[in-house]
Amino acid sequence: MPSAITQTRRLLGTVNPLGWTVLVAGVLLAVAAAYTDWREAAVLAAACLLVFGLALPFLVGRTNVRVDIVLQPERVIAGGSVAAGVRVRNVATHGLLPTMLELPVGSMVHRYAVSRLAPGETHDESFTIRTERRGVIPVGPASTRRGDPLALLSRDVEWTDVTEILVRPPMVPMDSLGAGLLRDLEGVSTDAVSQSDLAFHALREYVPGDDLRHVHWRSSAKAMAVADGSRLLVRQYLDTRRSHVTVVVDDTPAVWAATPDFETGMSVAASIIVRATLDEFDTSFVCGTSASSGVTGHLALDSVCRADFGGTGLVSSAHRAAVVSPDTSLLFLISGASGDFASFQRAVVAFPPEVRRYAVIVDPSRPSRVTETGGLVVVQIAELGDLGALLRWTQR
Repeated sequence: MPSAITQTRRLLGTVNPLGWTVLVAGVLLAVAAAYTDWREAAVLAAACLLVFGLALPFLVGRTNVRVDIVLQPERVIAGGSVAAGVRVRNVATHGLLPTMLELPVGSMVHRYAVSRLAPGETHDESFTIRTERRGVIPVGPASTRRGDPLALLSRDVEWTDVTEILVRPPMVPMDSLGAGLLRDLEGVSTDAVSQSDLAFHALREYVPGDDLRHVHWRSSAKAMAVADGSRLLVRQYLDTRRSHVTVVVDDTPAVWAATPDFETGMSVAASIIVRATLDEFDTSFVCGTSASSGVTGHLALDSVCRADFGGTGLVSSAHRAAVVSPDTSLLFLISGASGDFASFQRAVVAFPPEVRRYAVIVDPSRPSRVTETGGLVVVQIAELGDLGALLRWTQR
């Protein structure tokens, strides 16, 4: 029963609004002609039903094509362009009649007339997608439309999934963020000696209690041969450690004086994430419902593209960030001019006291400056270009 309902809905979906108009008009005119013996109504009814009937054969047959969408690049900075291409290939054993290809790009729909294609023949279209602001531009799904010339009936078939273009905000270069709190993860070697890690350092004599798995048997055999005794040597390691940068942005609209200020905050977040990636730090990003954590920083930048206004707030986002990245060593809390200092204080409570903390306030109405209150470095930014110099000053 459900399959019959689905098939009926699919069949009714092939009738366009103009087709319904012609069909209903034909039926009503036919009924009127039957009851009133009105010849003109009978002629019009016959014409409407004939036109509708002639449109039916255009739906007969199957379209069997392969559609490929190429986007280069799929990640771009706001203001850049994306070269896009669509290739339609007839994979059927018979010729493809002329059809219409539709490709949604964001809020627009690109339509291309595909001429008749022989088996194995291809049709290519290329165009440019221009980006204006940070966000995500969905491309697809690409679909073909089979129908009559009057557009009374049509059948659409989707051939691709939705592909996304991730538009990153403008960013500024920055100096190194510094090491921050060191965590016991794979990363930069330190001078701390460890009995078990990844960076091999030296050999020493075995003492009771050492793990026999760390005995270097080849060196021990050589030492026994020279000293003529039972001398065992074990491996000694250096601790390897890595920093983790976490960026939290307030998604509450009330704290931001205007939308451009929120976009500046996203640019600040992206700039910090890129710098952390260059420093080979782990990175995490949280803004409302958008959150990610990883080693390369690409996931965090993708989340920056998807972030938008919401009702989560800075405090809740910070507590979520503490769960997403419990090994945070550098914390950046970003908010607007209307954000209160109490929210920053409540947000940093979620992290251990040894974490380096920065509160970044985007406020174009006041000059850029750096202050420190209660162990929290407050960076007030009037323009995005001031970010690098302000953070460089905090590390002196």
